[in-house]
Amino acid sequence: MSKPPRLTLPSAARAYHLSTDRGSFAVHEAGEPVRGTALLVPGFTGSKEDFIALLEPLAAAGYRVVAVDGRGQYETPGPREESAYGLEELARDVLAQARALGPDRVHLVGHSLGGLVSRAAVLRDASPFASLTLLSSGPAAIAEEQQARTKLLVAALEAMGDDMPGIWAAMRAHDAQDAAQDSPELTHFLRERWLATVPEQLIVTGRALICEPDRVDELARVALPKLVLSGAVDYAWPVPLMDAMARRLDARRVIVPETEHSPNAEDPATTAAALASFWDSTTGV
Repeated sequence: MSKPPRLTLPSAARAYHLSTDRGSFAVHEAGEPVRGTALLVPGFTGSKEDFIALLEPLAAAGYRVVAVDGRGQYETPGPREESAYGLEELARDVLAQARALGPDRVHLVGHSLGGLVSRAAVLRDASPFASLTLLSSGPAAIAEEQQARTKLLVAALEAMGDDMPGIWAAMRAHDAQDAAQDSPELTHFLRERWLATVPEQLIVTGRALICEPDRVDELARVALPKLVLSGAVDYAWPVPLMDAMARRLDARRVIVPETEHSPNAEDPATTAAALASFWDSTTGV
């Protein structure tokens, strides 16, 4: 999971609920659309807070930036029904969010699972988008080792979805060494985010990470500027796999040194600079 480097919004940002024709979504927003608007879609077990450190530098670069909690994620409610959380349903939500942020086309960024959702949105209808960035997101299902971990989590949620505190305690015990490095403030936030996320959302999106087919050739046929951005190491999708995906997409490729699966949180300054440079290039700035 992504761990935000800070939890307080910058002074120039605001939190609110974005109204769309598919419901209301919790967002963080910063900046004015001098050069454009960007929509940031988080990954599995994530939330809008995963992008919190990108808001200020991207706003300073002239962009209106909106990070969203998807349906059933953290501060956006969702039903206790698995049918609500298939990738195509979540893609329709992203399209609705983009329409609500219009009328100009928006730069779409999807982190990890959010990349698969964003890809599905673009394949359904690319017209609301000015570009697509796949951030630490690969061509198909996650790596086999991570599939095994995700299958265990999905099985636990299927059996114990009404005991989210118990599942959280087991997860933290399993990753005790990593958890010990978190501050009390971050530990509290991560737990509260987990408890607020709808179990069915995690079950269905977890299955998607395990089973998603390769749709890169379909995406390559969409005439949209594309960026594949990642850390130097990635446990979900190996970096060489993302390199190959970028070539298949004829996409710009950026690797943020000394980061892993969440360069947006691990080195937000470099990540923001790469995003702004890419977006500028799509408009000839």
